[in-house]
Amino acid sequence: MREIMVGESLVGDGNEVAHIDLMIGPKNGPVGAAFASRLAEQTAGHNGLLAVLAPNVPAKPSTVMFNKVTIKGATQAVQMFGPAQAAVAKAVVDSVSEGVIPKKDAEDLVVVVGVFIHWEATDNKKIYDFNYRATKESIQRALTEKPSMDEILAQKDKAKHPFA
Repeated sequence: MREIMVGESLVGDGNEVAHIDLMIGPKNGPVGAAFASRLAEQTAGHNGLLAVLAPNVPAKPSTVMFNKVTIKGATQAVQMFGPAQAAVAKAVVDSVSEGVIPKKDAEDLVVVVGVFIHWEATDNKKIYDFNYRATKESIQRALTEKPSMDEILAQKDKAKHPFA
């Protein structure tokens, strides 16, 4: 298993669009160090929080989330600490349940997840659904090293960034 496995996924549309940036790796490697730093280094508007299915029921592998944009109000904070947190945790646990993340490795790995919550998002169901799907896709891509370099090279001259 590699020390750092990276996945990314953009799912959905509108203000509820989910864009996940994710790293998975052993606790005793660089992803473990990033996990500890993100959880310990809290700053105003940029928080690290454990992904939990519910209070007292954390995701395994242990997962820390952070917001990729500054949280500017209570609504956005509740969306991060509510539907986004629940979605990320469920996606991680479902990935173990489905064998994407080997159950035997769940205690030895950590996951670091960057989550985007738009400041004008309003639909909590879409926030949950889009972040769940994007997290699952990111995990799958990280562990299977997708897309491959050949796939990237095949798209390099025709790919269009949706926000460019």
